[in-house]
Amino acid sequence: MVVELRKRKAPAAQPGPVKKKAATAKSTKKVPKAEKATEEVKSKDTTTSKAAVPKVGDVISLEGFGGELQTQDGESTALQSLIASSKAGVVLFTYPRASTPGCTKQACMFRDGYEHLTSTGLAIYGLSTDSPKANTTFKTKQNLPYPLLCDPNATLIGSLGLKKSPKGTVRGVCVIDKTGKVLLLEPGSPAGTVEAVEKIVRENSVKNGDSEDKKEDPKEREDEKKE
Repeated sequence: MVVELRKRKAPAAQPGPVKKKAATAKSTKKVPKAEKATEEVKSKDTTTSKAAVPKVGDVISLEGFGGELQTQDGESTALQSLIASSKAGVVLFTYPRASTPGCTKQACMFRDGYEHLTSTGLAIYGLSTDSPKANTTFKTKQNLPYPLLCDPNATLIGSLGLKKSPKGTVRGVCVIDKTGKVLLLEPGSPAGTVEAVEKIVRENSVKNGDSEDKKEDPKEREDEKKE
């Protein structure tokens, strides 16, 4: 007797693991991008937080600008204090090194023109990274009538954009008025720095002369009426 074999039915296939949606995968990939964007924003904030070098016409926020300085006598001071104690603002001429030929020429030209250059109320200062001792010797030997400022870390020199990279000072000149407005800021030769300040003084003299004439006009008119 032949036995008939029956085939067993294959068991139903078990459902495989549910695949994660593509959207979920995408969302996980976006996280690094978001972190990168955050890092970029932070880097931008860091860049913009650094004080930019001022330009002619800019008004500087004087508090803390340029850090602490010393006079040739070793007294601590700062740009804000120098401007506050001046009548019309300050002239800062930068020089690479005290008692060298070019710097001596520049300092002596400011010395020789001192009376005229300060006639409108500007106070003159030499500015370098030299030590108080070196600047004292320089001032005494050349009989300079104005103070010399010591900026060993080039904080003010750098803030004015007159610092060489990686080290050193660019010869130049800067004029800032009582309000913190930059009237002049440029590199130059010994003679060029003096001539640039002379131009500012001439312009101020004309302005002051015009304002005085305007003040006198009403009085002159009254005198003319009486006559």
